[in-house]
Amino acid sequence: MKKILTIAGSDSSGGAGVQADIKTITAHKMYAMSAITALTAQNTKGVSAVSAVSGEFVFAQIKAVFDDIVPDALKIGMLFNAGIIEAVRKALLENNAKNVVCDTVMIATSGAKLLEDDAIAALWGLFELSSVITPNAAEASVLSGFEVRDIATQKDAAKAIYERCGTAVLVKGG
Repeated sequence: MKKILTIAGSDSSGGAGVQADIKTITAHKMYAMSAITALTAQNTKGVSAVSAVSGEFVFAQIKAVFDDIVPDALKIGMLFNAGIIEAVRKALLENNAKNVVCDTVMIATSGAKLLEDDAIAALWGLFELSSVITPNAAEASVLSGFEVRDIATQKDAAKAIYERCGTAVLVKGG
């Protein structure tokens, strides 16, 4: 059985974050493990509050998993701040993590910000350790520096992001 570690925020409504990742992993008959980066108070209408976990504790969660059950792959979601991003990056390097999918969670579907502005720069170091990154159109706009509004600009944004970090890019949404 493949073992998958999700590193993401907790969604109290169960529709996103670690809860959604665990459902998906389990539906594909794989073993799900998690490291929680932030707690959110949210529902289908939006995000009303976010409380970040310390970077040190996020690192400890990841280390505990690698010390016992080495994941075959990792899926990274909401990281919220630069301290958490750096802790995750350090954990990936120290544990020689493989098959890393980085879903650049910056903006919720409802429009709520899920990544502090000063953390965007730290993401680039994490992207370099990833196998693929999967920004949505709004996130790709932030990362590429231009508006992503159709298939052509999705391709342009993916190319621009790839040229900066050397990692495969899949831009989602329109």
